[in-house]
Amino acid sequence: MHKKAFWVLLAFAAVALVAALTLSVEKIHLLQEPDAVLSCSINVVLNCSTVMESWQSAVFFGIPNMFIGLMAFPVLITVAVAALWGGAKFSRNFLRAMTIGVGLGTVFAYWLFFNSLYDIRVLCPWCLLVTISCTFMFAATTHIGLRENIWNLKKSTNAAVQKFLKAGYHQLVVAAWLVLMVALVFLQFGADLFA
Repeated sequence: MHKKAFWVLLAFAAVALVAALTLSVEKIHLLQEPDAVLSCSINVVLNCSTVMESWQSAVFFGIPNMFIGLMAFPVLITVAVAALWGGAKFSRNFLRAMTIGVGLGTVFAYWLFFNSLYDIRVLCPWCLLVTISCTFMFAATTHIGLRENIWNLKKSTNAAVQKFLKAGYHQLVVAAWLVLMVALVFLQFGADLFA
């Protein structure tokens, strides 16, 4: 079992769940009072209500995105708890399904991130927290899957992957990716982030 990876999954699924819950409460508040100033509306650039009012905030059958998070993140918390305290062992098919599911969720989170960055031109702080959390959850599930060789990599390829993971290079990849995303935000908004 890969305790560190499951701890990362648990921690960031919990963070994402808190963010989704907060966004859900804020969404309900906005529906009840359209002129409400939300707690996550900091300035013109960092403003949840502007993002919530965009069409991108409810892509699947009109269900607000944060409600989907309320359903998805507890599943990952349960998986992590089962692995860490329940001693659960998961089949390769389960790990594949989990990795694909988290991967699709992460792609969706980044689709929203880039829409916020370049189309809506406003960022939602809680949404950013979900995107960062999805990045770490995807890194954790990918790490677990590669360590377990769930994709049935050839012996030589798997040996190279295990060496890469053991050296900790995967952590550099995640860090470099997050630095790139922060750089894109600063290139787009600059000093307006703090206005």
